[in-house]
Amino acid sequence: MYRVCFVCTGNICRSPIGESVLRARLREAGLDDRVAVDSAGTGDWHAGDEADPRTVRVLAAHGYASRHIARQFQPADFARRDLLLALDSGHLRTLKRWKAQWQADPKAGPELRLLREFDPSATPGRWDVPDPYYGSLAGFEECLAMVESAMPGLLLHIESALETRAQ
Repeated sequence: MYRVCFVCTGNICRSPIGESVLRARLREAGLDDRVAVDSAGTGDWHAGDEADPRTVRVLAAHGYASRHIARQFQPADFARRDLLLALDSGHLRTLKRWKAQWQADPKAGPELRLLREFDPSATPGRWDVPDPYYGSLAGFEECLAMVESAMPGLLLHIESALETRAQ
């Protein structure tokens, strides 16, 4: 089983959107039995909460299922994941710092990437997905569009990783 985790700040907006969209794309590609997907936040502010109602609303409007309870990223997640997808560069820096602190061998463990690195339409170096939390519903729509745009490239990456494992 290949394991992917989306990481944002509170695990109620961006990362649940990534999780829901990837699950749908994996199901469409017939890979949902080979890839596990979840999400987490760098902070614990919303641990135990459901996704932001605007997240749920935007996902539902676009046909995505959303059953989500927020959680904080834990040190053990490094051993239990193959790919960690940060939603912005701040999250990526945090994950890199934690990996160096929490793992005996910082070169081992999951691959750390920004989600939008997989989006060919994204400007290199401008891969952050803006946090929609303090804005309007339009920010959640923008977040969803950015996540969806990265999915074809992400799926190719996952398929390649699965093929490499099979060899």
